[in-house]
Amino acid sequence: MIKKYSLPAFVVATMFSVSSCVVMNKKDYKHLLNDRDSLQNALNSCGISKDSLNAIAFNLKKDTSDLGKQLRMAQDQNDLLSENYNKLNNKSTGEIRKLSADLVAREKRLNEVEAVLKIRDEANNALKDKLAKALLGFRESGLTVDVKNGKVYVSLTDKLLFDTGSIIIDNKGKEALSELAKVLSTQPDINILVEGNTDNARVVNLGQIKDNWDLSVLRATSVVRYLTEVHKLEATRVEAAGKGEFAPIAIENTPAARSKNRRIEIVLSPKLDELFQMITENK
Repeated sequence: MIKKYSLPAFVVATMFSVSSCVVMNKKDYKHLLNDRDSLQNALNSCGISKDSLNAIAFNLKKDTSDLGKQLRMAQDQNDLLSENYNKLNNKSTGEIRKLSADLVAREKRLNEVEAVLKIRDEANNALKDKLAKALLGFRESGLTVDVKNGKVYVSLTDKLLFDTGSIIIDNKGKEALSELAKVLSTQPDINILVEGNTDNARVVNLGQIKDNWDLSVLRATSVVRYLTEVHKLEATRVEAAGKGEFAPIAIENTPAARSKNRRIEIVLSPKLDELFQMITENK
């Protein structure tokens, strides 16, 4: 709605003053009225512009206030993000330092374990050489000495130790075990596992021996007794086990393959208490 404004009083007074002092002709009077109308229109236009400018100013103030609020909110959010970033950065730095320290410790422990394993392997190779030299005379009878998986394996065929179906060690077998015991008596840190193995032929007419399980266990026990009772190896470091027919080294169903499978394996392994302790501490 357009708001109308009145002419200022001095303009009206001037007009009346002029009209009272001077007799105006019709043309001048009409011209004066036109001037009055022009001034009135100009005044009305100024009023409209003032209202419009006031509305614009109000909106600008409101926009400024809103922008100020948004700015403060953004600053608060930025401060919060900066605080969280600093916390995460400090935490990450601490974790990185801890991980680095752990890595250094693990590498040190790994080097220690590798050093122990190297010593073990060197000891196993030295033991293998001693046994191979001591048992050289029995190699033609089927005795072998090997290193596998960090252990020394002495394999003796059953014909070197026992008669067919027997659990009693014969004289030639005792000679081989005696040479073996001489070497092992100088190696107190070696654990000894005696494993009996058979072929897959069914056991018949062997009295108290019911099957290949019995035969393998009793043969292993005979060897253990000979080593501990005759040659006085510590019983705490010797163990007997029977695997029957279930750990063959030859799978062919031939007399030669079955002969290879009928054997006593003496597994020699160093005591690894120190190594196990290192691995446990490394977890």
